[in-house]
Amino acid sequence: MKISVLDTTLRDGTQGESISFTVEDKIAIALKLDELGIDYIEGGWPGSNPRDKEFFSRAKDLKLKHARLTAFGSTRFAKNRVDQDPNVKALLEAGTPTISIFGKTWDLHTRRALKISEEENLKLIFETVRYLKDHGKEVIFDAEHFFDGYNSNPAFALRALEAAQKAGADILCLCDTNGGTLTGRVTEIVAEVRKRFDGIIGIHAHNDSDCAVANTIAAVEQGATHIQGCMNGYGERCGNANLCSAIANLELKLGHTVIGPERLTNLAPVARFIAELANLPLRGDQPYVGHSAFAHKGGVHVSAILRDAATYEHVDPARVGNRQRVLLSDLSGRANILYKLKQHGIADRLDEKARGELLERIKHMEYEGYELEAAEGTFELLVREALRPGVRFFELLSSEIVTKVDDNDSLTRATVVLKAQDGIHSATAKGNGPVHALDLCLRKCLSTLYPSIAEVRLTDYKVRVLEPKKGTAARVRVLIEWSDHQRSWSTVGVSDNVIEASWRAMVDAIRLELMRLTETDEALSKAVEDYCWGV
Repeated sequence: MKISVLDTTLRDGTQGESISFTVEDKIAIALKLDELGIDYIEGGWPGSNPRDKEFFSRAKDLKLKHARLTAFGSTRFAKNRVDQDPNVKALLEAGTPTISIFGKTWDLHTRRALKISEEENLKLIFETVRYLKDHGKEVIFDAEHFFDGYNSNPAFALRALEAAQKAGADILCLCDTNGGTLTGRVTEIVAEVRKRFDGIIGIHAHNDSDCAVANTIAAVEQGATHIQGCMNGYGERCGNANLCSAIANLELKLGHTVIGPERLTNLAPVARFIAELANLPLRGDQPYVGHSAFAHKGGVHVSAILRDAATYEHVDPARVGNRQRVLLSDLSGRANILYKLKQHGIADRLDEKARGELLERIKHMEYEGYELEAAEGTFELLVREALRPGVRFFELLSSEIVTKVDDNDSLTRATVVLKAQDGIHSATAKGNGPVHALDLCLRKCLSTLYPSIAEVRLTDYKVRVLEPKKGTAARVRVLIEWSDHQRSWSTVGVSDNVIEASWRAMVDAIRLELMRLTETDEALSKAVEDYCWGV
């Protein structure tokens, strides 16, 4: 069965805390959603704010290949004639082929929020939908608070749907606006609505009871053929139904056609793209699209998936555009090491004894506080060191850091002395704090012998306190992400001194890049070989 999808990330999603898209962001997201195969893209409420008004003005030039752009708004105000209502006018001026109108279906809201009679509310719904249909629009009627309204006064809630359908609404969408309805009750109510109404029934679920995706699936199982939600579950309060999970479940578990299997492989990349524009980390444990969705840590699990991935994966991650990952920790077994070595294409270069030694080293480091799950660069360095134990690019002879602080400013100066293949190198540099100053010194010392390290840049820096009860004397873990403009990697350092931990992560990143470069740069490889002989 074909299930149509309305994505409201650009409207309901922006009501989530910490989310604010620019007009450019919204246009970029709309194009991505269209590419993904979403049927309706709800772009915003054109009568509510200048940003949404500008978006719809610019969106008229978008060449969408699949999706129908949708403007969102309310029924006319009780005091206005429908043809003179500013909100209704703004919806028509948005120029979208589809308009989504919400109307009250809960008698409580009719009495308390609108302060009108039930008959007057039904008239608002009928006249607004009819007016938009007379202007050639496809109309989706969002029955706001429908499930609470049905529980309170089922006769009135159903009459609201009747008013919208008689006026010509193309889709009747049942909204769990407060997100408090449990799945069993959704099943009962949607089944009753399906008996009474022909045409397309939809579901719009919020996640305040952590049931939004389950409620969406339940509604479809009772005959709904239209679903609404947000990518990554964004939305007000606890968010809307997570379309990433809803779409994947309907396609892969129930066999419905939502966006189709070919487009489904773009699900994870689009989820990450939208998270990036929202400036929010994509939840690692988010089903299907999260970084950890197909990550395996326990040695028993890893041993099993090496034989057959289906032992611990409910679907093939490639079907949703994700990938299998194996994590390294003190819970790892030899299978984890073997998996990672195969991933790096060097499984046949370490024998079983060497792999066992590497595993024990990793477990010891994890015990000390290192975390290699997020620091695959450090793991790669450990492997390369096991392959070439005699390689030494440089060693630290001494370092000194001086920071002067007053009420208005601070100044940090660092001095580093290194021994490299061609002799002793020293450098002094001022920086924005000790880590920056040390980074500058390290590069100055090595730039003549290893000019390629100029391309390596720090892109993220995180500090985690490992022993909070010890206060400022606690051990810390520093995780640094690096890039050489072609790839990114992370390294980790642990110490009870944050500067030392940062230095270890920094040096490991540089050593790893030099290890990689020796494979392609003959001159650099020769220099390293010479230095190893000297040591």
